[in-house]
Amino acid sequence: MSLYCSPTCPYSHQVRFVWHEKGVQADIHYIDPENPPADVIDLNPYHESVFTTLVDRDLVLYDHRIIMEYLDERFPHPPLHPMEPVARAQARMLIHRIDHDWYRLLDEIQNSGEKKAARARKTLREDLIVATPLFAAKPYFLSEEFSLVDCALAPLLWRLPSVGIDLSREAAPIRAYAQRIFAREAFQSSLSEAEREMAQLPLSA
Repeated sequence: MSLYCSPTCPYSHQVRFVWHEKGVQADIHYIDPENPPADVIDLNPYHESVFTTLVDRDLVLYDHRIIMEYLDERFPHPPLHPMEPVARAQARMLIHRIDHDWYRLLDEIQNSGEKKAARARKTLREDLIVATPLFAAKPYFLSEEFSLVDCALAPLLWRLPSVGIDLSREAAPIRAYAQRIFAREAFQSSLSEAEREMAQLPLSA
């Protein structure tokens, strides 16, 4: 099994977090997304999405959410998805909303002009502060157990300082949640050298 990914892509970081939580003994190959190897491009029909590609014998996967679920099923311990169908569907919807609502804004901040990036930065900060009670409700994001939802969310929180987002004192539960997740051995192992250079979420405003 081999994973080909960008060292800075937040979606690839989600996969790498799951990878290390599962203790996968296989190779991670960092590639330049601006100049990916031809053999990796050949594996993926969506050439704009070569940032994260998993190869497991004859199987090739290139969607980060599918890869995360595959790893959870391929390596069932520890389980990172609920066993009960309704809870599992709800977790999938949470990951979809995190990607669609918050990561979309992160993409705009990182890849848009100054004015659009400033609007996205303001919106993301405000959206997170409004969601503060969700981070305070349970030890993990809307769950008593660590899950794929936390693996999806943590890379976004890790990148907030690098895109100029600081959280106010009223968002203390978010900072506390983030520090709990960042302290996990698997999260620390998931960081590329480039990601280690990103500042951690401030403990105070």
